[in-house]
Amino acid sequence: QVQLVESGGGLVQAGGSLRLSCAASERTFSSYAMAWFRQAPGNEREFVAAVTWSRSYLYYTDSVKGRFSISRDNAKNTMYLQMNSLKPEDTAVYYCAAGLRLPPGKTRSDYDYWGQGTQVTVSS
Repeated sequence: QVQLVESGGGLVQAGGSLRLSCAASERTFSSYAMAWFRQAPGNEREFVAAVTWSRSYLYYTDSVKGRFSISRDNAKNTMYLQMNSLKPEDTAVYYCAAGLRLPPGKTRSDYDYWGQGTQVTVSS
């Protein structure tokens, strides 16, 4: 059982930056593909970015390309999402997820474990 805990969310003005972290409890963290999803009020949970254990594959949804950067530190069992040039439409609860599917999927069913989420609010 993998436990995931997100942190780093908060309130930021448009154009600002935030860095989200996802700490995993599982010592075999490096075996899993990791991803970030987000869910805005009234919307479905949507894929944001994913990274394989070796960091050889990185995937981003089109709306965040060039602004967000996903990374992971397997030695620290931690994944990150650096978010720059934030926009009000980035406001959502951000979730991290872990799964064994390779290459990493872009739907909720591709991931087996989820964190509790962290709120990101971008003011205009």
